[in-house]
Amino acid sequence: MSVPVKRYKRHKRIGDATSPIYNYLRQEPGSYKVITMDKIAKRMERVGALSAQDALHTIQNFIIELKEELVEGNKVKVDGLGTFHITFACEGTEAEKDCTVKKIKRVNIKFAVDKSLRLANDSTATTRGADNNVQFYIKGETEAASTGNNNGNNNGDDDEVIDPGF
Repeated sequence: MSVPVKRYKRHKRIGDATSPIYNYLRQEPGSYKVITMDKIAKRMERVGALSAQDALHTIQNFIIELKEELVEGNKVKVDGLGTFHITFACEGTEAEKDCTVKKIKRVNIKFAVDKSLRLANDSTATTRGADNNVQFYIKGETEAASTGNNNGNNNGDDDEVIDPGF
């Protein structure tokens, strides 16, 4: 299965109207589904020994335990998936005595993907058709044009300048 993408234009530096406008790609809006834990549990029931209810309960318990470990300041490594850990944003102070935990403004959960799960663009990968390769195509173009062989022609859909607001 291939992932549809579309072109859009935005300023190279978001929010800076004086920066040059560049072309970028993003996944075609509406081309994806949001997969819930219930759906994953049903898929797990098909291929494993757990019932859908047992699989869902296991996933929910994992999330509870993950949160408890992160609250303790621990890193949680899930083999084949990646590692979860916390980070935080803190204001700097000149005086050491003013640098207190009250200066921590935001706590985040970060995720570092496991090497075995990393995905690659199939059109640039050294091994085509590998399990972790993702195939992309530009919606409305032929396959040759999507891979960059369209000699500068486009279908006119990329004239809109979008500021995604990151």
